[in-house]
Parts: sequence; structure tokens; C-alpha cells
Amino acid sequence: MNNTQMTARVGLFFIIGMALIWITFEALHSNGVDVKHGNPLVAGFSTLKELKPGDEVRMAGVKVGAVETTRLANGRAEAVLRIEPRYKIAKDSVGTIAMAGLLGSNYLSLTMGHPAAGVLAPGDELTTKDTGDLNQVMSDLGDLGGQLKGTLSEIGKAMSGGADGQGGLFQKLDRLLTENGSKFSNTLGNLEEITAKIRRGDGTIGKLVNDPAAYNQITAALTEIQGAAAQAKTFVSSTQGILEQVKSGKGTLGTLIYDEEAGNNIKLVAKNLRDVSDKLNNPNSSFGQLITDDHLMKDAQATLRKVDRAVDGLSDQGPITAVGVVANALF
Repeated sequence: MNNTQMTARVGLFFIIGMALIWITFEALHSNGVDVKHGNPLVAGFSTLKELKPGDEVRMAGVKVGAVETTRLANGRAEAVLRIEPRYKIAKDSVGTIAMAGLLGSNYLSLTMGHPAAGVLAPGDELTTKDTGDLNQVMSDLGDLGGQLKGTLSEIGKAMSGGADGQGGLFQKLDRLLTENGSKFSNTLGNLEEITAKIRRGDGTIGKLVNDPAAYNQITAALTEIQGAAAQAKTFVSSTQGILEQVKSGKGTLGTLIYDEEAGNNIKLVAKNLRDVSDKLNNPNSSFGQLITDDHLMKDAQATLRKVDRAVDGLSDQGPITAVGVVANALF
């Protein structure tokens, strides 16, 4: 094989390799977005993780754009997106950085949003939400593993015993059972005896468990208590009704309490009674003299005796002299 043939073959293999590279590139980017002609949107995050220019922007798993560039601005990391003009992004759509797989690249995922909320105009800022990445998850798992290891170590120390020479948990339980075996046996024997008495119907608890009559009595007592409670409830309701009537001024008591005219009449009656009482206590008044003056009482008794004698005399005298007899008896 001469040098000409060798050169031709090398050139042919080079051309075929370049063709394969071009075909592969076109297959991977056949659905690519022209970042120069798409509608721009800004997405801000605390960190872009591994998101880089050229990564896809997907909505519900459908590629709708790509990341044009990344930058640091306004104290945060921002990604400038290019969205295909045929896709409209709702204002309430939320963007998050997602992973295409454990070993795949990141992409920016958009929620569908609601068209009624309106559509983002070119250059608007997209609502975003930070999510944990694989590195953060692995770091958290590492911290959790350290805490779990410390917990297991403490449990192991408690089980095996510490440096105080008291032994571990199992040793302490074994020692406790050994030292108090007789007490545990006695306690179990007492429990067995108590359960046997209950089963035979001895004692109050045994009667409650085995005697239907005791159960019926308790049921009847509970029924009476419920009836008494119902009566008390009715009494309280009636009392509340009476109080409401009194507050509203109804009935005699309500009228006495809330009727101003009735109150004035009661005050007037009380005043009249007080005046009468004052007159009775006054020895200068007629009523006072009748009550406190003994002479008036004696005169009244003497007059009554004279009337009595006059009446007796009338029965013995004729009608002509009756008036004279009465006058003579009285005067």
C-alpha cells in the first residue's frame, strides 16, 4: 500500500468521523431553541446548583425553552431563559431546578399555572422555589448517620454498663429479679388469690362481676341518678324562665321590681303605715290614749257595767218607766 492510498483512507475516516459527530449533535439538538429569538424570562435562585447555559426548560415534561446564560445579580444567582414564542408561561407558574436522573444534568422545571392569572411578558421575572439537591441530601444523610451512630453508642453503653461498675441494663434487671424473686412470687400469689375470689363471687368486686342482682341494683341507681339529673335540669330551666319573666317585668314579682308606679304605691302604703304607727305610739293622740291611758279603759268598763245593770232593770220594769230607769241607771 503506497502513501497515496494511506492518505486517502485516513481522509475518508476523518470525513466519516466528522459526519457521525454532526449527526449525533443534530440528534441531540434537533429540538433546540434558538436562544437569540426566544422570549426572555429571568429566574432567580439562592443557588443554581449545576444549572448551566444550554440546559433545557421543561413544562410538564415538555421542552419549552433553554437556559441562555447564568449570572450573579441582586445578591442572588439568576438564570436568563429563552422560551419558544409558541409557549405562553402563566404568571402563577413556579420554576424549580430538577435533575434528569442521578447521573443526568439539571434542567429548569415549570408548573403549568392557570391561564386566568395572566401571561408573563418578555423580560418578566419568573416565580421560583428552591429545592434540595443531591449534595444537600447526602450531607443531611451524613449528619443523620452521625447522630444515629451516637445514639446507638449510648444505647450500647447503657446495655453493657458504664465505668461505674454497676453493670448494664440487662445485668441490673437480672440482679433486680434475683434479689426480689420472693416478693414477685408473693405478689403473683396475691394476684392469683384475688382473681380466684373475684371468680367465685367473693367481695364487692366479685359480686359486681358475678351477681346479676348487684348489677341490676347499680343499673337502677344509675337510672334514678339520671332521672334526678333530668328533674334538676327541668327545675333549672323553670327557674330560668321565671327569672326571664321577672326581668321582663311580667307577673306580680316582676311588676313589684320593675314597675315604677307599683313601687311608688308600695312606698305610699309604707308611709301611711308608719304614720299610723307613730300616732299609736303618740300618747297625746286619741288612738294613743286608748292604748296607753288606763283611766279611759276603766271608765269604759264602768260604763259597760252600768249598761248591763240598766238592761237587767228593763226586764223588771214596764214599758212606761223604761226610759226613766235607763236614765237613772246611766246618770
